[in-house]
Amino acid sequence: MSHDHHAHSHPPTDFSRAFAIGIVLNLLFVVIEAGYGIVSNSLALIADAGHNLSDVMTLLLAWGAMALASRSATAKHTFGFKKGTILASLGSALLLCVAIGIIIWEAVGRLRSPVPVSGGTIMVVAAIGVAINTATALLFMSGRKNDLNIKGAFLHMAADAGISAGVVVSGIAIAQTGWNIIDPILSIVIAAVILAAGWGLLKESLHLSMAGVPGQIDANAVLEYLAGLPGVQCVHDLHIWAASTTENVLTAHLLRPDGGSDEFLHETAEYLYHHFNIHHATIQVEQSDFADACQDENHNGQGRCWPGRPSANIPEDIPEAVSRDNHAYRSCCSTFPVQSSL
Repeated sequence: MSHDHHAHSHPPTDFSRAFAIGIVLNLLFVVIEAGYGIVSNSLALIADAGHNLSDVMTLLLAWGAMALASRSATAKHTFGFKKGTILASLGSALLLCVAIGIIIWEAVGRLRSPVPVSGGTIMVVAAIGVAINTATALLFMSGRKNDLNIKGAFLHMAADAGISAGVVVSGIAIAQTGWNIIDPILSIVIAAVILAAGWGLLKESLHLSMAGVPGQIDANAVLEYLAGLPGVQCVHDLHIWAASTTENVLTAHLLRPDGGSDEFLHETAEYLYHHFNIHHATIQVEQSDFADACQDENHNGQGRCWPGRPSANIPEDIPEAVSRDNHAYRSCCSTFPVQSSL
């Protein structure tokens, strides 16, 4: 039996300064926006202030998770604490859901009993929000594609900038028409925008927290690559999941009668890293299938053979332990559905 655990360690970009600046700016704006929302009797401003407060909490969560992920592994946490970044992104998405519920509850009440609001005050305060939220979003723009944790922070800030722009428009409309009902209607629109922006984050973070295959990795393509390696007769017990929002992990068993040299294992891990963004690859090479892992009747729904696939090229000299009725080559979970995201 041969085994290779290949890890690429490229420290993620440090966004500590971006988090610090974003938290301070948004906390100050929450105080200003909530204060003027109360004075002007604007639910739209108060709702947006509440959402901005949830963003401050989101930034704190993401920052804390990033710091936690940098801690070294221990005997009790052998992967370190990187999973905290996934939990933080999930917490961020759940906070969005809470904010949506509060905004809609208050807006429905205002629709039933509209109250006078100051359109001019709404317009000025919201314009400040556009500037602050846009500036904060730009701080996280460079990391949004490679880190779900940073993506969560970016989406919150970008959505807020758009929402604040909408509030500016509503302030102008109220000032021009005197229609106070615009305020709660806009609040519901804000809630819908938040939901649209956060739904993907919620799905992806929940998916990763349940050890799902990261969305950017094609599990079918990984399986095809491993099954097509020279000498590999069957692939079984293939698992791909995320150790954090930036690092992906793979384990797999390869049935290869000739065994696996260090060069074979190293080249396989390098390919997985450069072509599939898999940072940690643990590959076990087996020379015979004594446990019948490649027989699909033995998986019993426990994932023994999922996903698994025999090589397309069946060798003439098949080891007896593998070739019973040639069943391993006909089945071995040769068809299966792969869902890379919810």
